[in-house]
Amino acid sequence: MTKKYILGIDGGSQSSKVVIFDTDGRVVCEASQALQPLYTPEPGVVEHPDDDLYDSIVAAASRVMKEFRGDPADIIGVGLCTIRCCRALTRRDGTLVEPVQSWMDERLARPYEHTNDEVAYVTTTSGYLMGRLTGQLTDTVANYIGPWPMDVRTWDWFSDQETFDSFNVSRDMLYRLQMPGDVGGYVNERFSAVTGIPQGLPVVHTANDKAAEALGAGLSDETTGLVSLGTYVTGMVVGNEYVADSASYFSNFASEPHRYIYECGGIRRGMWTVSWLRNLLGDEIRAGAAAAGVSGDEHLNTLAAQVAAGSDGLLCVLDWLAPPTEPHRKGMFVGFDERHGYAHMYRAILEGIAFTMKQNMTAMEEERRISIQTLVVSGGGSYSDLCMQIFADVFGIPVVRNEVRNAAGLGAAICVAVSSGLYPTFSDASHAMVHREARFEPNPRNVNLYDQLRGVSAELREQTDAILFRTRRILLDHTEANRT
Repeated sequence: MTKKYILGIDGGSQSSKVVIFDTDGRVVCEASQALQPLYTPEPGVVEHPDDDLYDSIVAAASRVMKEFRGDPADIIGVGLCTIRCCRALTRRDGTLVEPVQSWMDERLARPYEHTNDEVAYVTTTSGYLMGRLTGQLTDTVANYIGPWPMDVRTWDWFSDQETFDSFNVSRDMLYRLQMPGDVGGYVNERFSAVTGIPQGLPVVHTANDKAAEALGAGLSDETTGLVSLGTYVTGMVVGNEYVADSASYFSNFASEPHRYIYECGGIRRGMWTVSWLRNLLGDEIRAGAAAAGVSGDEHLNTLAAQVAAGSDGLLCVLDWLAPPTEPHRKGMFVGFDERHGYAHMYRAILEGIAFTMKQNMTAMEEERRISIQTLVVSGGGSYSDLCMQIFADVFGIPVVRNEVRNAAGLGAAICVAVSSGLYPTFSDASHAMVHREARFEPNPRNVNLYDQLRGVSAELREQTDAILFRTRRILLDHTEANRT
């Protein structure tokens, strides 16, 4: 029997990744293309410059097809997953009028404002990219999180016209909705020509990137949780009912139609903070890594593993990107002394992320009256054994890492596998294609220490808010005085 393959596209906040999987969910080859730095011409405006989301997919896809040693005719489909909570403004032919608005752009906190007559459609990144790959203006229901006239309960536009109209976008400006697992279109001649992906391959809708990641991580019920270590760090479990008025989490679309992801509070620019530290240190990290013959991340992990749990009292507050409602908040390291170096800073960042996510996921568990028995960690941080052990020790439960760390890309492939009939259900596909690689047990000596330090960490914002608010007010007054 001829071996078949599935191509998964995962367009992220920092890079676009394209992976070719076999039908057992194992990676055959993969490529990644870093995105350009976000364009921030003025406060509150955060855009992906030029046509970067599409161009980066083209670059990664063309490289992976050159590396692929199988027969392209044996690829059965393409799964498309990309970042959520963004806004793309397109012409009638599906091309961009303006750069895509990032999820960090303050305009996403408001209904659409029609200020450019060239704009024919308002869509998400998944709708925009489906249009570019296939020429079909369709989009997955499951990426409409945020300022959209979408009823998450019914998986359709709001039927109440007054509610629909409050989002300030007419129905004829929206792409046609489809479900995860539906074929949105077929690879068009142009995309095929620039990538080598065969023309006519079905391109299958998935969901928002976090939901695709949950599917690719193997989440099936509320006894298993997931922490997604990306630019935005969040924690998730899956369920079957929509919950409107929860206090500690929200109901997000899952990648399986009419199921939901329950997602707790997260960390904006979470793992981005690791990149920030590495780039800040620059030559020092590069020199140390080169001398050891490893990457910069591996060098940091090796050094930080030699630091005691608790980072010798150094604590990190992950507010490098403040919430729009609390602009005074800032990222902080608290507790420096003469022992501390960048290995302590790196470990404190990882511990701070784990503390925050444990706090937020515990609140979700208590509200939902569930108990997470196993935690899956995915994303870039899951490559680090140190990071995985910190999560096991902070959560006090076994933490697992899957063979495929690019869980969103695998989730996209699972949607193709179901769409093509390769597996009859999402559950069957997930069980066949998701494979555990390593399991980290909590270290009893560290569990109690981390539990106490987490309590301290949780109080830091309360203790520092007044100082940060006052500092921001002083700086704003100074800026205003200089203008006049």
